[in-house]
Amino acid sequence: MKNEIKYPIAVTLCLTAILSQAQQPLEANVPALSQTNKKGSSYKFTEEKMIPAFPVQSQGRTGTCWSFSTVSYFESEILKAGKMKGVKLSEMYVVREIYALKAENFIRMHGKANFGEGGEPTDILECWKKFGLVPLEAYNGKLDPSVGYNHKLLDSTLQSEVVKMADPKNQKIDLTECMKRINTLLDQFLGAPPDTFAFQGKKYSPKSFAAALGIMPQQYELFTSFSHHPYYQKFILEVPDNWAWKQYMNLPLNEMVEIIDNAILNGYGVAWASDVSEQDFRFRDGLALVPKGWETMTESEKNACYMKPCLQEAITPEMRQMGYDNYETQDDHGMHIIGMAKDQDGNKYFVVKNSWGKDRNECGGYFYVSEAYLKLKTISITVNRKAVPATIQKKITTFKG
Repeated sequence: MKNEIKYPIAVTLCLTAILSQAQQPLEANVPALSQTNKKGSSYKFTEEKMIPAFPVQSQGRTGTCWSFSTVSYFESEILKAGKMKGVKLSEMYVVREIYALKAENFIRMHGKANFGEGGEPTDILECWKKFGLVPLEAYNGKLDPSVGYNHKLLDSTLQSEVVKMADPKNQKIDLTECMKRINTLLDQFLGAPPDTFAFQGKKYSPKSFAAALGIMPQQYELFTSFSHHPYYQKFILEVPDNWAWKQYMNLPLNEMVEIIDNAILNGYGVAWASDVSEQDFRFRDGLALVPKGWETMTESEKNACYMKPCLQEAITPEMRQMGYDNYETQDDHGMHIIGMAKDQDGNKYFVVKNSWGKDRNECGGYFYVSEAYLKLKTISITVNRKAVPATIQKKITTFKG
C-alpha cells in the first residue's frame, strides 16, 4: 500500500457528526445525524455506529498510507482500552524503523525482494514488537516542522543505496556497515528516533511506552478472503508490499464482512487495505461504489450514481478472485474504517477515515464505501480478536482442513 496525495482540492464542507467526532476524539457519543457526500447530492446518510478517532491527517507526498491508517486504527484501540488517554502516535517513527528492516531484507535477499515506500498493517505490529512505539510529540519525522511530508528524495536515495549494496557482483559485503549507512541516511532525512522521551509527566523508552498503552500486538489478527487458498487457514498474502511474507487468515467472503460488521457494532474499528484505482472509487465525491451495469453506462449515468443512490452489483467470491488474479484489484491503499451508515433507501455503507488531508473532498477527508465496493475490493483487514464473532473464531480454531 503506497498511495500518496498528488492533487490537492480546495473544497470544504463539514459533515457535522463526523467532524465533531474527529475534533473531539475522546468523546464516544456521536450524534446520529443525516448527512450527504457533497453539495447538491441527494444522498442522505444516517450513521448507525461511529468509532472515536483522531482527526484526519495528511501523509503528504509519501507512500506511507499503511502507517497512517494502521496507526489511526491503533489510536482508536488505545482510546477504547482506556488505560492511557489522548495518545496521538507517531506514524513516521514506524516508517523510520520499518525502512531499515526492509533495507536489510532487500540486501539479504540479494536484491530479489520488494523495497520501497509501501507496506502492510503487519509492519506496525513488527515495529511494535521489535522497537516499540512513540507519541507524535516525541518524533514527527520532520526536519522542518513547517512543511508537509515529502519522501521523494529519501526514497530515491535509499533505493539507489540498497540496489548497489545488493548487487550480485558483490562477492563479499559488510552488512553491518551497510546498515550503518542506511540508518545514517534515515536519520538525515527523518531525524534520529528517540531512545527516551517524556510524555504526560513520565519518562519512557519506545518499548516501555508501547507496554503502557493498554493493548498488545498479540490481540490483533489479519484476515483476507481469496479462493486460491483453503479457507480457515493462514497463507502468505501475495501482494508486493507484503515484503516480510506475513500470513493472513483466509475466510469466506461473507464471514470476512461479518467480522467488519461485528467489529464496528461493538465499538471496534477496522484497519482496511483496499484497491482504490478504479473509476468508481471517487474520493473527491465522497463515495466508493460498484454501480450495476457500470461498463455500459454513459458518463452522465455514471456521474448520477454519485448524486443519488443507485443499484449496486451483487458481489461474489468469484468476482473478487477474478479481479485479484487479473491485477484489477491491487494492494493500493490503507485506510481506517470508523463507522457504519445507511442511505435513505436502507443500503449499508462504511464510514472511512483517509490520510489525504481534510480538503480533498467535501467530507473533511472521510468518505462512504458501499458494501459492494468493500466486498469486491478489500485486500485485507486487521481487527481486534475480541471483535471476531465466536462462531467464526471456533471455525478458525478447530478447522483441520
